[in-house]
Amino acid sequence: MTVDLAVPRKGRPLEAVLDRLAGHAGMETVADEVISTLRYEKAITKGEQTDDRGVYERLADYSTPADPYSPDYTLLRDDRAGMPTRIVFDSLTVDLADVEVRLVGREEPFRALRKHEFALGFDSADLVLEEVVSLEPDPLESIEALNERIDPHDTDVRVVNGLGDTVYHTLLATPETRRRGPDTDLTREFVAGYEGELCISPRYERLVEAVLGTDALAGIEFVYPESGREEEASIADAGLGVYLTVTGSTAREHGLELGERLFPSETVLMENRHETGDETIQRVRDALAAADFDTAITA
Repeated sequence: MTVDLAVPRKGRPLEAVLDRLAGHAGMETVADEVISTLRYEKAITKGEQTDDRGVYERLADYSTPADPYSPDYTLLRDDRAGMPTRIVFDSLTVDLADVEVRLVGREEPFRALRKHEFALGFDSADLVLEEVVSLEPDPLESIEALNERIDPHDTDVRVVNGLGDTVYHTLLATPETRRRGPDTDLTREFVAGYEGELCISPRYERLVEAVLGTDALAGIEFVYPESGREEEASIADAGLGVYLTVTGSTAREHGLELGERLFPSETVLMENRHETGDETIQRVRDALAAADFDTAITA
């Protein structure tokens, strides 16, 4: 029996999955190959690299469809200017817990699990917040609390583990806003006592509502970055905002202070509980959950 596992086609979440599986499934070389190939293709798409080979020639060079244990790639229309064709991950078969596991690339693994196309998969925790968690007066503060906010009538998907590839949704403010605001640290409590504009990415509106809590948003007006402008610059104009940070260096360059890390933007292992009754699938799930992941969720 082959167990299919939905994974992202590109980006940090896919790299996190490959990094974690590399040691656990003995696939260090092929994981490095996929990561380096996709980074190179991203650089070509962004105009940072050039290649004399056309996109179809490169695709043929990368893929070996006749060998399921070699990575396969496919083409995706990128949303950058000019809509370039981009090479992304398609599939790879590995042995895990004495089971043949096929990683299958999907644009939206979480939604594929929601539609019962897969029993197991990986995706960003952000998508779970943006689509299915309930908005409540109290803030959602951790990966461990995600399942408590999912309505069982809405979806059978639950979060199993976080992979620890953490980038944080962080509260940012200018010193002027900080001084005009409530006399408290730059935390959720600061937002609860603040009235005015809060700059966020429009695709994270529901996420921000969940991690701040609806009570804290009284008197808050969401504003959004101008197209083509750095988010940190727009937050500096608004005075207060929420954005993804790693070191915060770009935020500081725009004169922003870093406040509370509101929620981890992290890749998570998910299961569709309606589809995981098979013993083989459960064995794969347990192996993935035990692969030195940083967080275990039991709710």
